[in-house]
Amino acid sequence: MRIALAQVNPTLADFKFNKEKILEFIHQAQQRKCELVVFPECTLFGYHPFDLLERSELLKKQEAEFKDLVKRIPKDMGVIIGLITRNPEKKGRPYFNSAAFLVKGQKPRFFNKQLLPTGDVFDEARFIEPGDMSKNYFKFKGKKFFLTICEDIWAWPDTKGCSPYKVNPLAKVKKQKIDMVLNLSASPYFIGKMKLREYVASKTAAYFGAPIMYANLVGAQDEIIFDGASFVMDKKGKKILNCLPFEEDINVIDIDTMEVWNKTAKIETAEELRRALVLGLRDFCQKTGLKKVHLGLSGGIDSAVVAALAVDALGPANVAGIGLPGPFNSPESLALAHELAKNLGIDFKIVEIGSMYDEVVKTLAKGISLEGFSLVNENLQARLRGLSLMAYSNKENSMLLTTGNKSEYATGYSTMYGDMCGGLAPIGDLTKAQVYALARHYNKEDELIPVEIIERAPSAELRPDQKDQDSLPPYEDLDKSVAYLVEKNGVAKTATDKWLLPILMRTEFKRWQAPPILKVSGHSFGRGRRYPIAHRAKE
Repeated sequence: MRIALAQVNPTLADFKFNKEKILEFIHQAQQRKCELVVFPECTLFGYHPFDLLERSELLKKQEAEFKDLVKRIPKDMGVIIGLITRNPEKKGRPYFNSAAFLVKGQKPRFFNKQLLPTGDVFDEARFIEPGDMSKNYFKFKGKKFFLTICEDIWAWPDTKGCSPYKVNPLAKVKKQKIDMVLNLSASPYFIGKMKLREYVASKTAAYFGAPIMYANLVGAQDEIIFDGASFVMDKKGKKILNCLPFEEDINVIDIDTMEVWNKTAKIETAEELRRALVLGLRDFCQKTGLKKVHLGLSGGIDSAVVAALAVDALGPANVAGIGLPGPFNSPESLALAHELAKNLGIDFKIVEIGSMYDEVVKTLAKGISLEGFSLVNENLQARLRGLSLMAYSNKENSMLLTTGNKSEYATGYSTMYGDMCGGLAPIGDLTKAQVYALARHYNKEDELIPVEIIERAPSAELRPDQKDQDSLPPYEDLDKSVAYLVEKNGVAKTATDKWLLPILMRTEFKRWQAPPILKVSGHSFGRGRRYPIAHRAKE
């Protein structure tokens, strides 16, 4: 039996679009003479709907497209898709996270997800009722399968510390001889996530003594990135099929001979990260209807990397850079920003904020007795830059990209309504070291980012001779503390940890007002972080 693994990028609540995409991939599977095609979790609805599930009329629209899909599937082919279904019982939550097994002329059979994640970016248990995996065996054309949905295979007691479950429901499933385990997933990406997936898949395959197909969603939804990278693993835990990461793909396996149709090469970490961020940025724009983006080009490393990512995501014609020289900017900064824009092939404009700054200072001095030079003056410049960049947004119907990184956000080294302005923060989950690594990756073949940008000391240029390290610990130490305290929830040990932790605790109010941050770590700022603002916790 040939089985197609169809890795697709749905759009949340665009049911007709998702249906037509499913049919397109079914047709591709049919051309490859496949008898069964397996799609990821929530293929028809999109993932994750969160509070869209409060709108019951959306379920009616999905149900209408589902009925049409059932009518249009080809004869003699099985199709498995993910979708949201209603819970017919009056008790419990209103919906199931389901997989539908479809065969022409037969009544659809539904399987419901049992384990519902609520940690980090997940909140499924708010609307979804748990299913019962013990009923998830089925036969098709002489082959027997066991179907699971994403989290259902993540409850192994020794799952690398990432399982919150005390009981593994798979261990309660009465084992039967099967030909393959199927897992429909919408598993968010972060660096190192694949090792965890491989681990839980190998445990599941060994438990059932059968190969496992892991069909993972691809695409981005708000700040969450789904990398695809679907695979098939044999019963001994060896990968025998890989789908492409960060793009739609279809691959085929014959489960009698274990022959596969396409091979996929591995990519290095920096390239993996680049592809993830490009996908996240591109999908954020496409799925919100935005066609253009812009950013302030400072001549610094952060804005340089964001600009390069934007060009990869949307093309140079849809990206603009704006230089915003103020009273303390060095001429070199503007020259480097101009050189970068030329290398990227993007439009570059200059808005001088010096005269605006002088007028605002004079006006404020009259009204609130502004005297001397202080943080007020620094933040005024940052906010005038933000004002100018948002004016461009209104004029050109273009989305402003925020260029702050995770190390800056962790320390509160950012200005509300200034450099935090924007609709999306592409590198807000990257430490400074990761930003530098990405810049060097871009320069691997040619000097796309001027080397002076990479080598010069970072500076906000808001006061004379300012350097980031005047206010922050060395980035080498700071990055380690950020990863340790934010991603691993560690207890402060080093001097930098102890310096950062109280600052981290008291600057949460800023991060609540930050734009969505593309998530590429195990624990990022944004939706998955639920720290309160008003508290007295210090450690």
